[in-house]
Amino acid sequence: MTPYVEHANLTVANIDHTIKFIQTALPTFAVRHCGQGDGYRWCHVGTAQSYLALQEVVEREAVDRTPYVDSGINHIGLVSDDVEGVRARLLAAGYQENEMETSHPWRKRIYFWDPNGIEWEFIEYLSQDNDRRNDYSE
Repeated sequence: MTPYVEHANLTVANIDHTIKFIQTALPTFAVRHCGQGDGYRWCHVGTAQSYLALQEVVEREAVDRTPYVDSGINHIGLVSDDVEGVRARLLAAGYQENEMETSHPWRKRIYFWDPNGIEWEFIEYLSQDNDRRNDYSE
């Protein structure tokens, strides 16, 4: 068996906002299960093979973190076979795109912010050749 990432666990300010964002971008992602922990809600959303584990904590004053500077999640990458469709759905729903330059001959990448301030990368590979898909020379 080839190892793969089964899930990533994220703490978010509002689970409902994150689920709406994810399902807008990737409509095939389903809510697998939701529950209530000790003082927080949780939910798993994704496919039968992999998912995002979301945990919502009690409100607090502020989160002390600067992306790409402090420890923590910088962004989460999800593969899609239609990045332009993802972009169109997210823009139509009012989500903010990070318009950084991402041109590459073998993949398309877009970045969006969800309402919780988490950045998401959506990748469409333009080749089945792993050497091309994993090319970082561009």
